[in-house]
Amino acid sequence: MTATERKPKPVQPSRYDIAGLLADLDGIPAVTEAPVVRKRSRDFFWYSPILNAELADKSADVIVAPRDEAEIVRVAAACARRRIPLTVRAAGTGNYGQAVPLQGGVLLDITALTAIEWQKPGVIRVGAGAKMLDIDMATRPSGYELRMHPSTKRSATIGGFVAGGSGGVGSVTYGGLREPGNILAARIVTVEEEPRILELRDDAAQKVNRAYGTTGIITALEMPLAPAWPWIDVIVAFDDYMDAFQAGYEVALADGVVKKLVTPVSAPITPYFGALKQHCPEGKSILICMIAAASLGPFKAIIGGRGTVTYEAPSEEGPGTVPLYEYTWNHTTLQWLKSDRSITYLQCLFPHDRLVESAKEMIARFPDEVLAHHEFIRFGGRVTASALPILRYSTPERLNEIIALHEAAGVMIANPHVVSLEAGSRHKRADADQLGFKHEVDPYGLLNPGKMESFVAKG
Repeated sequence: MTATERKPKPVQPSRYDIAGLLADLDGIPAVTEAPVVRKRSRDFFWYSPILNAELADKSADVIVAPRDEAEIVRVAAACARRRIPLTVRAAGTGNYGQAVPLQGGVLLDITALTAIEWQKPGVIRVGAGAKMLDIDMATRPSGYELRMHPSTKRSATIGGFVAGGSGGVGSVTYGGLREPGNILAARIVTVEEEPRILELRDDAAQKVNRAYGTTGIITALEMPLAPAWPWIDVIVAFDDYMDAFQAGYEVALADGVVKKLVTPVSAPITPYFGALKQHCPEGKSILICMIAAASLGPFKAIIGGRGTVTYEAPSEEGPGTVPLYEYTWNHTTLQWLKSDRSITYLQCLFPHDRLVESAKEMIARFPDEVLAHHEFIRFGGRVTASALPILRYSTPERLNEIIALHEAAGVMIANPHVVSLEAGSRHKRADADQLGFKHEVDPYGLLNPGKMESFVAKG
């Protein structure tokens, strides 16, 4: 029996006073049916064979679904009084087990918090449970959209995106969420016997970014908006992957070309692209882009005769469509996993000052074992590339060896095969201000315990 087929262990009786908690929360919707609770206690951790084995039997004891911030305050207070762990959950589209309760307790479903409080030119304030696609649908009539989104945009929530961190489609122009100005404010509820409601603005809002929900319950966010350009989806085919990479790099560097996505994908990956395969010639590597209609001419001038445009159409993401961005970022991995669960992936960040050289070096070192897929981004004000390559998985030992070889070559790895915040970001440990802030807002360590391993709760 493989790791992906392993049956979960039977649910054990809860160590917590769930009956007492539910009495405290009378009137707030809750779910106690074990099969439903177990199903909702999962995210996409099965992308990793290691996490799939480690997390398969983890589950909350109860789902609580508050309808507003006042009910969240009641839940936080009750959990604090009874010392019951609380894991915040929205759409559950993460890949690292961020929304999996390691120690049981309450799964806090915040998807009812969808209200748009207000929007102004260039900024919106919205409930943490709002879907990112719905936010864009609300802002586009006024000429704006979110600056960036994950490839799971159609189901992901804004709160889950911020709590999970990083970036996505749009980061080639605006960088990641960590860049100043990409999160304007966050409203949170603390987990104390008398919860507080805090408003974190500007740099302080980074205390909840990529913290896996360990530093407060996000109830609302203020996010910057970008001009909603008429986007054109483009696929360009190349004989050689590095030609696709070099062309994409030049597009990413071209400040006058308005773009949202620049993604080279190597030839062995595209046969798994479903309906998109007809635009991916056999044996060719491709460059997937979202380009503003007004910039299409300069974009094609940069590509020149090096590649052949095989697809060009206005972007669509409505019902019955599969947006082009759902073949990029970690959806690239998902397209392969739909028919072959033997593979997994890495998350890499390449050095900006030797980007092309380091990309070539990693491809040469792992020609058939790590299949190239890069995402051009801005990081710290410089153009570079992250990567989510397909990895032909064999053993945990070989996986760790591949990670170590990347890091020795100066390629940073955000390890997607571990559960804790610190272990997943060895190049950026849990920030001291995040750790200190957790002591202020979650003194008993009840928020997603086990995910910030450096935290020690007070007695």
